Amino acid sequence: MNETKQITAGNQSISDGRRGWRRHWKVYATAFSGFLLILVLGFYFSLPDVSYLKSHHPRRTRLMEIRIRQAKEEGKRYRIRQYWVSFGRIPRLLKQSVRISEDASFYFHNGVDFTELKESIKKNLAKGRFARGGSTITQQLAKNLYLSPEKTILRKVREFFIARRLESTLSKNRIFHLYLNVIELGRGIFGVQAAARYYFGKNVQDLNLEEIVRLTAIIPRPLTVRPTGRSRWLRWRCRWILHKLLRYRYITREQYDQTIAAFR
Repeated sequence: MNETKQITAGNQSISDGRRGWRRHWKVYATAFSGFLLILVLGFYFSLPDVSYLKSHHPRRTRLMEIRIRQAKEEGKRYRIRQYWVSFGRIPRLLKQSVRISEDASFYFHNGVDFTELKESIKKNLAKGRFARGGSTITQQLAKNLYLSPEKTILRKVREFFIARRLESTLSKNRIFHLYLNVIELGRGIFGVQAAARYYFGKNVQDLNLEEIVRLTAIIPRPLTVRPTGRSRWLRWRCRWILHKLLRYRYITREQYDQTIAAFR
């Protein structure tokens, strides 16, 4: 009888312990969920308001501010060259060239290309570093306007959410228009109009096919490669872009044959 009571008491103690653990777990889970919600809300409300971009051009981007600060720290002068140009004056072929090389599915995603993002993550994990960006045109614009060029997880997360906000607020053409006018294309050179004038001495609407391809090619390496150069990487990149233009039927075989020799 006493043994039965002891067993019953023991079982009761175990049961009470389990209930107590469950109560504590629920309290901890609720507290953690609340903390997480506060973090998410704080993060969301810290994102920039992009609605003004519907009708106004940004006076200066975050990347410009960073470049100015870096130059001051190095004791160097820094001149910004940027000339806003309307979307309609930018050659269609330049838009096509930029799009197929930087973000072929630009008009079909909501700011993030998850297929490309998946491939980027796989490659970065395999390399053990940020070897591949996987950023869309919208994400690149978000970074240029509001973030730093540093490659960190937190920056990529902010870039993701700002890109989604840009997509939900602005039209695709407006996003592309902004991108083409603020993109860095050399030291102190921002936007395709400034780049066309600086490198080729002409307005962007007057660029020929070779110049368009050369300008597009330096987008991933604007501070180390000049579009007028002859580096092996530049010539490879130009051939790759020209081939894609032909494959997408944005240029004819005759145009391809006439231009490819410049990149050999």
